[in-house]
Amino acid sequence: MNKNRLAGNRPNVSTQKFLDIAEIKDDIVILKDGTVRAVLLVSSINFALKGEDEQNALIQAYISFLNTLGFPLQIVIQSRRLNIDQYLDKLLVLEKQQTNELMRRQIADYRSYLKELLDLGQIMTKKFYVTVPFMGIKKAKKKFIERLSETFRPAVAVTMSKKRYETYREELDKRINYIASGLGSIGLNAVQLDTQSLIELFYNAYNPEIVDFQKMQDVGKLRVEEI
Repeated sequence: MNKNRLAGNRPNVSTQKFLDIAEIKDDIVILKDGTVRAVLLVSSINFALKGEDEQNALIQAYISFLNTLGFPLQIVIQSRRLNIDQYLDKLLVLEKQQTNELMRRQIADYRSYLKELLDLGQIMTKKFYVTVPFMGIKKAKKKFIERLSETFRPAVAVTMSKKRYETYREELDKRINYIASGLGSIGLNAVQLDTQSLIELFYNAYNPEIVDFQKMQDVGKLRVEEI
């Protein structure tokens, strides 16, 4: 039997059908259950370098902040191995272009030092995110066949009126401003990820092994599958 014929008959199932995300637009993540999320990128504080009084003050401020929340939050720490291959390549080009022998040797020594440093141990970078949700009015529990249908047709599941969508956005914006203000009182800066940044975040999260070699296309050039 012709293998190519069999391969051609296989359904081309998009990975997106197996994710909880239905759509990303207007700096908001819309899930298949019709709820929405915003993601904030948050700065960090070197807690270990603070004095004891400062540490206690930060802990108390953080506790007070959590106690004021009337809705859940998700805090995510994303760790990635530091990749400076492009930087090392630029140093190599700069080294070859140098006409001054002393400068050329200094660049070569610096490049070798960085490579040895990375070889000695994996240097990790960390980013901190806070996911802000808005659930809206809780819906009644759906039947299995309805949830199965929504899995394969997410665009249908999240269809909502313009008025409802604007209400969700307004309520979500209030929560975002509240969270940013609360984190600011602790000395943390929070910035909401825009649509491009959100798509890149999820692309990197679901493709950790290839993200350094296969970059995501520009959002404007992506082809959207029609339902």
